[in-house]
Amino acid sequence: MKKIQIFGLVIIAVAIGIIVSTAGDASTYVDFTKAKEMAADGDNESIHVVGKLKKDPTGQILEMEYRPEIDPNLFVFTLVDNNNVEQKVVYKNTKPQDFDKSEQVVVVGKMHDGSFSAEKILMKCPSKYENGKMETTEHTAKES
Repeated sequence: MKKIQIFGLVIIAVAIGIIVSTAGDASTYVDFTKAKEMAADGDNESIHVVGKLKKDPTGQILEMEYRPEIDPNLFVFTLVDNNNVEQKVVYKNTKPQDFDKSEQVVVVGKMHDGSFSAEKILMKCPSKYENGKMETTEHTAKES
């Protein structure tokens, strides 16, 4: 074989290795009902849950706790998934900036002791620069 052919095969093998390793880290999108079932079955895989914040008729967020003077790395809120199932979400990090303005929230994590333990929070907020566009931000919890 020529050197260029060997080099090409090495590049292809590396690309396949990268694709396989990242596919193993991919988590799935589920609702809270499925997340509870997975936890009950002992499935400890990280999952994505899409939802909206629980709000009252005036648009104020309900059931959100963040007291930085007591514990700046504990943020708790209630998320309502696409099937209208409410679930308490615990995020062991600071409250993300502009969290109150988010239109939609994606939490990445797993069910733990009756609540959803979030490792990451992805928010879709109205963009302040372009009308009609949504801005997405990601926040990751620190490892304990």
